[in-house]
Amino acid sequence: MGAKLQGRIKTSHGRSKAHRPMAEINVTPFVDVMLVLLIVFMITAPLLTAGIKIELPDTKANNLSKQDSKPVEITIDKKGNIYFGKNIVSEKELLNNLRHIAGKSMQQQVYIRADKNINYGKAMHVMVLVNKAGLNKIALITQNE
Repeated sequence: MGAKLQGRIKTSHGRSKAHRPMAEINVTPFVDVMLVLLIVFMITAPLLTAGIKIELPDTKANNLSKQDSKPVEITIDKKGNIYFGKNIVSEKELLNNLRHIAGKSMQQQVYIRADKNINYGKAMHVMVLVNKAGLNKIALITQNE
């Protein structure tokens, strides 16, 4: 693989010295481990992005531009449950969390992901809660066709 074999070295007196330790590093096992880790991360990374299963409505809208700060994500599943990030919350808890965020920055972007099978009024009610908290940068997330 990458090892050097050293035999006995004869001195000028005809006697041989014992094997000397190698001073070189064998990087082959290191590269093997790194390649395995790379493959593992490539496989698991896409699985970590979607936490709550919902069916987004299809649209042909342009993608949103990247923001400096991480947007707040609110998700409404097909049963009507509201998630703040990945935690299920009541409407009162959602409003309190949003007011806390609005106290730090009024320019915070809020993404609302709603299942396409929910009542339109439920999505509008969540948008009203976001607006009541003082946040006005709201985007509805859809699935591009």
